[in-house]
Amino acid sequence: MQEEILEIEKKVQAPDVKPSKKSSVVSLAKLVKKYPIPFLGIIGLTIGAILQLGFLQPSIARWIWYATLIVGGAPIVWNTLRGMLRKQFAADVVAMLAIIAAVLMDQAFAGVVVVLMQSGGEAIEDYGLRRASSSLDTLLARAPKIARRLRQGGIEEIAVSQVNVGDLLVVRPGDLLPVDGTIISGSSEIDESALTGEPLPKSKSVGDKVLSGSINTNLAFQMRADKQSSESQYSKIVELVRKAQEEKPPIQRLADHYAVYFTPITLAVSAIGFLITLNPVTILAVLVVATPCPLILATPIAVISGINRAAKRGIIVKGGAAIEQIGRARAVAFDKTGTITYGSPFVEEIIPINNVPSDEILYKAACIGQLSSHVVSRAVASKAIQKFAKLEVPTNFKETPGAGVEGDLGSEHIAIGSKRFLENLIGKEIVGQTLEKMIDETRSHTKLLTFVAINSKPVGAIVFNDQIRAGVPSMIQKLHDLGIEETIMLTGDNAENGNAVGRAAGIQNVEANLLPGQKVDILNKLKQRYDPLVMVGDGINDAPALATATVGIAMGARGAGISAEAADMVLLVDDVTAVSDAVLIGQKMLKVAKQGIFIGLGSSLVLMGIAAFGFIPPAIGAMLQEVIDASVILNALRAR
Repeated sequence: MQEEILEIEKKVQAPDVKPSKKSSVVSLAKLVKKYPIPFLGIIGLTIGAILQLGFLQPSIARWIWYATLIVGGAPIVWNTLRGMLRKQFAADVVAMLAIIAAVLMDQAFAGVVVVLMQSGGEAIEDYGLRRASSSLDTLLARAPKIARRLRQGGIEEIAVSQVNVGDLLVVRPGDLLPVDGTIISGSSEIDESALTGEPLPKSKSVGDKVLSGSINTNLAFQMRADKQSSESQYSKIVELVRKAQEEKPPIQRLADHYAVYFTPITLAVSAIGFLITLNPVTILAVLVVATPCPLILATPIAVISGINRAAKRGIIVKGGAAIEQIGRARAVAFDKTGTITYGSPFVEEIIPINNVPSDEILYKAACIGQLSSHVVSRAVASKAIQKFAKLEVPTNFKETPGAGVEGDLGSEHIAIGSKRFLENLIGKEIVGQTLEKMIDETRSHTKLLTFVAINSKPVGAIVFNDQIRAGVPSMIQKLHDLGIEETIMLTGDNAENGNAVGRAAGIQNVEANLLPGQKVDILNKLKQRYDPLVMVGDGINDAPALATATVGIAMGARGAGISAEAADMVLLVDDVTAVSDAVLIGQKMLKVAKQGIFIGLGSSLVLMGIAAFGFIPPAIGAMLQEVIDASVILNALRAR
């Protein structure tokens, strides 16, 4: 998925690149194959016109048009009848009746025009509204496939589906954990970001629970399988996405919403016209000028224009239904880590003890930490470089994976790491009493702490937190200005951190300590009050929620490819504030589409009234309908 996103981004950033003639021919051939009826209509209409006007062969032209009408109209009539049998009385009903009437009354030219506009409108709508997503395939592709089971005499590789509860498994550095279980020997750091959304790896040792689908980032360890593959956390996420996609209701087309009222009016005017003129051709004339091409054309062309506009902002829209629904959105839910926040730790505070200055602690910790690849060490070094510009290079550097680092600066030995790491270096009693008192006094126990010692003496702690993205508060205010009634943040983080971020962002409600399934439950309840509902997230853990929401928006620049697959929109720019732009684009698109519908239907109603008195022949009515269609298309292009 990431490769696909990068490819789309290149296209968005380089719109002036012209395709080769060969690729254009191939693209045209694909369009003809996918949408044969509109092309048949164009060819038949053109050949017939040339024969009648250029070669004065009206009888041959009539048979060309008649053949085109039969071949092109039959699928339209059949598909509309099938829809009516399923109680779907859509905008296509009037067009179907016009095609049937044209055949019965030998008005081939008018019938072919209806076929062309109806099939052409459906092709544009299909092109603009179709949605492509293979999130389940991507999830399954990433799922753990192999487990390494301990047996007498060695280790055997088996399929994950063969793991039984109680089996002893070996997990190597870099492995995906095959099933949920408990560590029974060894320790390591586990990256659970794909499942929980939290960016910091977690230190795990004997007795700690581990989840399938997370990644062992450091040392090998042994674990006991507590669940089978089908019951483990990763499989639950796959099942949640599958269920959400199966239960997602189809979106009613904007055209069908208005067709509910327009279709019976058209039939009534047709009947009145026949009673006035006693001429069955009047019925066809009314049906031709009433053919709901404005309904069919206005929305998809506005949608495609809106999609192009969104792409220029770095928002990739997978289907027109998404941009149509986001324009109606009433509530927006956000993930916290990686969405509202940057998703990477930063130094929030330095807590000194034993009268050592904070700047000295930061500088010396950064000098040692700059040689480590750990995310926490990088955050310390980044903070120090901003303040001091240059850092010394330590000697005798040593790293204990998942625990801490140490090294020398001149005559001083600096150690940075977890409480357990310092206890092993300088003694449990000294470290325990000093650091426990400091943690209680600062109330920093809900945040990540790393401790610093100089020459075997604790000197302080560095507190890490995640940072809210710039512009988020103003984006939340803009969403409310656009008519969004509620904003909510869903996070797997603890309530204290979640509420603090929510207050800073201006988000109304915060739900914390959530697993992926709990996020889905909350969204389903929200959809009962607010529909359409938008969800914005970035990780694998957000994929079920993104699939559940009416419109899912994924942070595609740095987020997991699976979340981008499950979503309806992808933000190529690493900027969550583009969500308000997407809402604004959707609202403008809807406004333009409705204007086109009202212009088209209003014009059609006027022509229907004239046709009902017999003043408009079917052929002239078809040409007048073309004029209306052109005005609708020009209006819809304003959505760009």
